[in-house]
Amino acid sequence: MIIKSSMGEQRRMQPPPRRSGVARIASIDAEWLKNYTIKNGQRPFCYSIVWLDLPTSGTSDLTIVPFEWTSIYVEDPDEMDELVRHAAATVASAEDSADIITGHQFCSDLAVLEANAPTDAIRSLQQSRAQWKQRRDADPDGSYYLDTRFDAGHLLTGASRRLVDVCTELGLDVTQPELLKVSMPAWHRRWLDDGQAEGRERVSVLNLRHSLSTAYVAARTADLGQWPAAGMNVNQALAAGAKGAWSWLDGPTFTALLEDSCPSVTAASSPSRAPKRQAKQRSSTR
Repeated sequence: MIIKSSMGEQRRMQPPPRRSGVARIASIDAEWLKNYTIKNGQRPFCYSIVWLDLPTSGTSDLTIVPFEWTSIYVEDPDEMDELVRHAAATVASAEDSADIITGHQFCSDLAVLEANAPTDAIRSLQQSRAQWKQRRDADPDGSYYLDTRFDAGHLLTGASRRLVDVCTELGLDVTQPELLKVSMPAWHRRWLDDGQAEGRERVSVLNLRHSLSTAYVAARTADLGQWPAAGMNVNQALAAGAKGAWSWLDGPTFTALLEDSCPSVTAASSPSRAPKRQAKQRSSTR
């Protein structure tokens, strides 16, 4: 598997050191190939986690708060079991280390991971799914789940709960150039079938943007963080926090996004966050 992290090789699969006086948000997002024509046809191939530590006193300006992250991507489809094991361990680590564990429609991520889990990872994912379902009854002074699709409604006036639409309404620019001409599954297949590193890099950046923007929305939902009324360019934060991780971040298509800090009203939507259709109409969206 290909593992990238801001924390170096020794700590990349562990939570960052924790300071006193902070609330920790752990934001997780997974990507998978989707096949709704067969039972359990979804196959996870990539996930990331973002760690965001915010002071418990006051509301932080998220434009100046650093974050840590880890991203994992399969080199071969046969590595799926190993990926799911790592994901299960990452979720469990987040539950032990973070005050808030978040994702956008994270129930779907957990369900797909469990459906594909090797035997030794099933119980951990089942426990995580149970905690997600019970999140609204959890002790707010302890560790709890916050799902930005279902739990941020008090901040929103629009009807859509797609991640890109939630972010845009709140003033977060999450423009996704990775999807302008080719879909996420197609980029992934170019990596698996043809060894095109650009496909893997595009999807990795897309996935990490999902985790980072979800962390920001969760911070706003929990009244731990905010950004200027003029908006916040998440790609600027991504470029700074993941500098040197992928050559895609240094290319002209991506760097062209870094000059404007205003939220985009034409951000390309991610297929993995598109509205869910009726079962008989489903395609590669969720």
